Amino acid sequence: MANLFELPRYIAVEGPIRVGKSTLAAVLAERLHAHRISEPENNPFLRAFYDGERGAAFQAQMAFLVRRFEQLKALDVGPKSRRIVVADYIFEKDKLFACLNLTDAELEIYNRYYTEFRAQAPTPDLVIYLQATPEVLKKRLRKKGASAEAAISDDYLEEVARAYEHFFFHYSASDLLIVNTSDIDFVDRNEDLQELLRKVSEPVRGTQYFLPLGGQAASA
Repeated sequence: MANLFELPRYIAVEGPIRVGKSTLAAVLAERLHAHRISEPENNPFLRAFYDGERGAAFQAQMAFLVRRFEQLKALDVGPKSRRIVVADYIFEKDKLFACLNLTDAELEIYNRYYTEFRAQAPTPDLVIYLQATPEVLKKRLRKKGASAEAAISDDYLEEVARAYEHFFFHYSASDLLIVNTSDIDFVDRNEDLQELLRKVSEPVRGTQYFLPLGGQAASA
């Protein structure tokens, strides 16, 4: 894992619900002795949103937008910084969910703030996008059994997965490593985790794909 220290200073891990991004971010932060940034917690409107309460989507999204901006704006990730930062989200993730959940009128208001905040938030040097099929995500969601996520429907989970696929198909803001986790379980199987860490320790330029369990990495 010594080569991991050659990775960029600002790394972000992304992906849909229950794909394993927080787990991988925690492992990377520990191995790199990095400062870890985690998704804002305790959003007071999130449960109401999952329960389908009217207006809760806009409230939850605006609360996430402000908290994510405050977290990332405070980062010291300039060219002179010696600190390594590992985050388990990118700022653009906020708008991805806003486009899924807000009405046109709500999105118009949201976009005014998002555009201003995005111009001030730093961009990662490397993004690791973890993907999995909706079927795998559903199994992991049920296995986790988090009470706050109990109301997430299969349809919504599929919609989120498709939105991530579309977003990262067009992503070019930084170097990007796409990892298909459908056939690996780096949360419960150490050999899968070590295989993934070996790949992450290698330089990434442009967009690269990691196909585990005998697959070959490719570049685009």
